[in-house]
Amino acid sequence: MDATLDKLTSLARAGMPEHSARFAQDKVLWEELIPGGAHWSGLLRRGNTLRITDLHGGANVAMLLYHQEEKTERYNMPDTLKAQHTAFLTRGHVCYSDMGRVLCSIPEDTCGWHDTICGALDAAGLEKKYGTARFQEHRNGMYRNAVDGLLVEIGKWGLGKRDMVANLNLFSKVAADAEGRLHFETAHRAPGQHIDLRFEMNVLVAFSTAPHPLDPSPSYNPQAIKLTAWRSGTAGADDVCRLSCPENHRGLANTERYFL
Repeated sequence: MDATLDKLTSLARAGMPEHSARFAQDKVLWEELIPGGAHWSGLLRRGNTLRITDLHGGANVAMLLYHQEEKTERYNMPDTLKAQHTAFLTRGHVCYSDMGRVLCSIPEDTCGWHDTICGALDAAGLEKKYGTARFQEHRNGMYRNAVDGLLVEIGKWGLGKRDMVANLNLFSKVAADAEGRLHFETAHRAPGQHIDLRFEMNVLVAFSTAPHPLDPSPSYNPQAIKLTAWRSGTAGADDVCRLSCPENHRGLANTERYFL
C-alpha cells in the first residue's frame, strides 16, 4: 500500500491543477490520497469544505453521512431528492437529513451528475462481476466491495448494519432510458473532476472507493481520489445552494436555528 500511495502522490503533484481561487493554501486543513478499492471515515465540522477529486477519471465514491452528535440523524435520500425535484446531485444541491436539516451542500462541482439511487456494490455482486481475489493470495491486490468497506468504517464509530442507509455514488452517472432501464454512463468521466462538499453540520463521513454496482468495466480496476479540506464558512445569504429552490432556503434556516 505504501508503494501505491507514493505513486499516487507523484501523479497528483504532476497532474493536478493549482487550488481553486475559492480558498487560499493557508486555509487548507489537510490533504490525503485514497487508493481505489479502499475505505475511509472522518469527522467534517460545520464551516469546513471537503473537495473530492477524481484523479484519473474513473473513480466511484460510495458515501454515507451521519450527524456526529446524534448518529440516528443521517442522510435521507428520498427527502433530498423530493425537496429539490431531482434524481441526481450536482452544484446548487444539498444533502438533507431525516430531520429536515442540511448535512452538507454542494457549492461547486465539475462532474455534473452524482448517482443517488443505485446503492453500493456488495460481496455477491463483486464476485459475480469480477471473480474472487483474496487477501491470502493477493495481499493489497485483493478485491474489495463497497458494502463491507462501509461497514468497517461506520463500525469504528459504533454503528452497524442497521445504520446502513441509501448511499451516494460520487462521480458515477446512471440514467434511465425510455423503457425505464438504468444505464451507467462513462462519457462524462474525466481526470481531475471534483466536487466540493461544504458541511453545514458536524458530520461523520464514511466512504468506499470500490466500483459502482453498474460499472460496465469487465475488470476490477477501482480508481484513486484526492481529499482536500479547508475552512470555508457556511452558506451565505446569496449562496447558490440557498437560492436554488425555496426548500433549500428553509432547510438551511432550519439548520442554522439548530446552532443558535
